[in-house]
Amino acid sequence: MKKKMLEMLFCPSCSGTLNLEHATYEDGEIKEGLLLCTMCNVPYKVTDFIPRFVDTDTYVDSFSFEWNKFYDVQMDILNNNDESERTFLWKTGWKPEDIKGKLVLDVGVGAGRFADVVSRWGGEVVGIDLSYAVHAAYKNIGKRDNVHIIQGDIFNLPLKPETFDHMYSIGVLHHTPDTRNAFHSVVPLLKKGGEFAVFLYAHGHYHAFSDRWRKITTKLPIKLLYYLSSIAVPLYYIHKIPFFGRAAQFFLPTANWPDRRWRWLDTFDWYAPKYQWKHTWPEVFQWYKEEGFTDIELFELEKESSLALVCMRGRKI
Repeated sequence: MKKKMLEMLFCPSCSGTLNLEHATYEDGEIKEGLLLCTMCNVPYKVTDFIPRFVDTDTYVDSFSFEWNKFYDVQMDILNNNDESERTFLWKTGWKPEDIKGKLVLDVGVGAGRFADVVSRWGGEVVGIDLSYAVHAAYKNIGKRDNVHIIQGDIFNLPLKPETFDHMYSIGVLHHTPDTRNAFHSVVPLLKKGGEFAVFLYAHGHYHAFSDRWRKITTKLPIKLLYYLSSIAVPLYYIHKIPFFGRAAQFFLPTANWPDRRWRWLDTFDWYAPKYQWKHTWPEVFQWYKEEGFTDIELFELEKESSLALVCMRGRKI
């Protein structure tokens, strides 16, 4: 944890100031310590360079497993490609000049694939996640001067209001118990004039059979589902067979990335999460209106493996 992070944090229980106590340092960063609220005396630990505002990963344990198992798969810097950079541009509409010099919040940082992009584009990024994916994110990018990683709850955030120039949440809010309330919870953190971009799943025919499978897969032990998800690796070739392959993909949808580990990861990512809500673009547009946003833009998107998407961005007024 960098010292400057203290300027952004406050007590999520009472909004009190946090004092750092019993700190130990490594390479100029706070490795271990205690953040003690000056008003309600609630203590929050800093362990392994990460401030912790939760004691458990509750409903996101599959993501804790997923991102520490597949920590490197989607990282451009570790795979010598620009897949995540192109995805970030596509799903937010931002270019490097929109990010440079800005303080940006990544709501649901995962292993840090998009925080890496923001960091390389010259922004300063704070990545927050309820899951222990924060370990993978810190491992990948946490040592950078312009990157901060926090473990916290989106419904009880430890960050001060109107702190960030921009915010984004790519494929995360629909994995909470209540997507609309999750959206509402983060809006106060954005400065007036700042932009908030979201990517959410939409209703589509892709879900017809996968949602039926999810009634089973979400009840399986995580490690068992991890191994079962590897079926996506050989199915990639079966799905290329005319007619039969298309039918197989419809009845048992799996990811079709050329990279075998990416196929495995995305298939697990689809079938493992406890919550996976779908929304329409008019519904999400209304959220932006209700929260006081203007210049709301819905991006025209191509189909991604027949999966319907909602990508939207607005400016806070």
